Amino acid sequence: MHKARKQIEEIIPKTDIIVEILDARIPFSSKNPLIRHLRKDKSVIKVLNKRDLADPAMTALWLKHLEKEQGTKTMAITTTQITEVNKIIDLCHSIFPNRRKIGKHIHALIVGIPNVGKSTIINMLARRVVAKTGNEPAITRQQQRVKLESGIVLSDTPGILWPKLENPNTGYRLAATGAVKDTVVEYDEVAFYIVEYLANTYPDLLRKRYHIERLPDNAIELMGMIGQKRGCLRSGGRIDLSKASRILINELRNGVLGLITLEYPDIINKELLKVEETMAVEADKQIRRKKERRQRYLKNKR
Repeated sequence: MHKARKQIEEIIPKTDIIVEILDARIPFSSKNPLIRHLRKDKSVIKVLNKRDLADPAMTALWLKHLEKEQGTKTMAITTTQITEVNKIIDLCHSIFPNRRKIGKHIHALIVGIPNVGKSTIINMLARRVVAKTGNEPAITRQQQRVKLESGIVLSDTPGILWPKLENPNTGYRLAATGAVKDTVVEYDEVAFYIVEYLANTYPDLLRKRYHIERLPDNAIELMGMIGQKRGCLRSGGRIDLSKASRILINELRNGVLGLITLEYPDIINKELLKVEETMAVEADKQIRRKKERRQRYLKNKR
């Protein structure tokens, strides 16, 4: 984390524009946590990748919401369409229209959290394999520069996750979409969060996929019904909730469940307010504890 931050801090002053790759299913949770603090007056293109897995209406809403940020342009793409990926180049040139005329390169820093598709996009833009790809997080491990035929020089850095997740729901969303390694994920906890969200936001998709006419109100009961429908049974007919949880998460990740977005601007605003309230309460507790320790110290000193 510290090394990657230092690399970004060194590159940004030499950069003309920042291209931030986001997951269209979690545009807020997949933000690079450093960019807002380090970008200063640099222009930013926010690219919502994997739009083919996200809810189109929510993607349109997020594009409009993100463009409210000064100096920010947005676009939604899928790496299944090379023409969509190439629009990143077109947008860079539209922001700096005179660079190509005078023979100067556009220097772009491309950033994104692990497993957001950054390396795949770089390879498609370069028209050759220059970045290692894989369906797991933390593939890019060191900085590299890639000169494109279009007159753009890309600087690539390792993906960075949030250093501290004050909002637990952000962690659930990152885990559900594969931004963190499965070896550190408690599938059951993530699945309970996701299935409750889906029951409230996309109930018809759950009913259709798992052939459940009436969705129960309880997340554990709903996961049990999904496990039963998928044959996740242990000896004695008990439901294997861990197996059912893995099935749900994998079907979410590969789009089998349908086109789903796991967050939207209004819900993020509410969560951020709740986080601020929680942090304020915790700060107040720390002040009181410090005061109590001070009082005990003075009392014992007498």
